[in-house]
Amino acid sequence: MSKHILMVVTTADKMNGGHETGLWLSEFGEAYVEFAKAGYEITVASPKGGKAPVDDRSLEGETPQEILDTAVYLENTLKLENIKDASAYDAIFLPGGHGTMFDLPDNEKLHALLREAYEANNVVATVCHGPAGLVGVKLSDGTPLVAGKAVTGFTDDEERETTLDQYMPFLLETRLRELGGKFVAAANWTDHLQVDGNLITGQNPQSTISVAKAVVKTLA
Repeated sequence: MSKHILMVVTTADKMNGGHETGLWLSEFGEAYVEFAKAGYEITVASPKGGKAPVDDRSLEGETPQEILDTAVYLENTLKLENIKDASAYDAIFLPGGHGTMFDLPDNEKLHALLREAYEANNVVATVCHGPAGLVGVKLSDGTPLVAGKAVTGFTDDEERETTLDQYMPFLLETRLRELGGKFVAAANWTDHLQVDGNLITGQNPQSTISVAKAVVKTLA
């Protein structure tokens, strides 16, 4: 039987100060392509359902056509509330984009799905700002999911370099450390991931393919 992946994307299109944001397309598209090549069934869901916003900045420069083509799968995402439980999925993957900082940290449905998946020893994977979806997740014993785990994500240095730190509700690296995560940072904009059991995290957009390949390897 083929594996089934749940990809959860943001539907937040504004950051503090009214600046437009959304999903970082390559972090969705590169992972989608890797999962499709592996023959996985893929479901795309979001907090609000419907069309997921793409951050225009993620379309600057040379974007491969196969990545642009994955935007069609963002036109009509499934609403998270319509997912009954996590048992139908072998892995949950959270791509980033600054929008995730605004609608994933407090989404109780997402947190329940992630807790269920993690405690069932299914893969929980995320990249860049996607770990914002982990910050509110507590395990059944009440401890934060990330506590004591080797994790990474968009670093405070990278956030300051974008100059968007002033518009964020919190800094992701700082929050993950506060929750007890053993945060590991590499040089800005380098391909870097951490694998701690069935938890896989990547630092930035440059890390997406490595994270997706690690998911495929783990599921194999």
